[in-house]
Amino acid sequence: MPGLRVLIADDNPVVRAGLAALLAAAGGIEVAAEASDGREALSLTRRHAPDLILLDVRMPGVDGISALPHLVRLAPVLMLTYSREPDIVRESLLLGAGGYLVHGEFTPDDLVRAVHDVREGRPHFTPSPAATLLSTLRTSSQPQRGVAQSADRLHNSAVFGLSSREVEIMDLIASGMSNQQIAAACFISEKTVKNHINRIFAKLQSTTRSEAIAHWLGTARPGVSGRG
Repeated sequence: MPGLRVLIADDNPVVRAGLAALLAAAGGIEVAAEASDGREALSLTRRHAPDLILLDVRMPGVDGISALPHLVRLAPVLMLTYSREPDIVRESLLLGAGGYLVHGEFTPDDLVRAVHDVREGRPHFTPSPAATLLSTLRTSSQPQRGVAQSADRLHNSAVFGLSSREVEIMDLIASGMSNQQIAAACFISEKTVKNHINRIFAKLQSTTRSEAIAHWLGTARPGVSGRG
């Protein structure tokens, strides 16, 4: 079975070499090409058609943010950078990045897991960008986002009887976060996350994440059990 083919875009050749070595050691992942800026990344992506792009933010010439909206049309993109500024994280996600890893916040195994997750459409974040996403979700729940939306959220919380912490975790589940990412964002253990999720599922009368999300977002009626 052919391996997953990755393009690495980073202006630092040492970083590119290190990432290539880590991915090669994992097995099943092939580095199809390496680019030093966004323009070269776009050209090489069109030429080599990789399964995934690892993209740095700050590069000379065309930077990662400028190249991102063009690259996501061709392949899933996982941001891999030293930049942890909230505005950069938010812009990357809005422009279509499937995940965001900050150097120093992940292990080789985390990197390999993130590559496979984003390739398969599952978002993946290290703690700093995960905290940014959590902050964005908290802000988005404030009244200025719209009275109707806030009312719907409060209504769901009241109907299902979720605590404020359970509401926070259910919002993160609905955003696509894994238990590990939720734990990092909320500064709690994965075991605590699992305990919260078990209680949330019981209150939402759900047995799967997709069913719980459907109930929480209002696409299924409370008390009506779906199949997940």
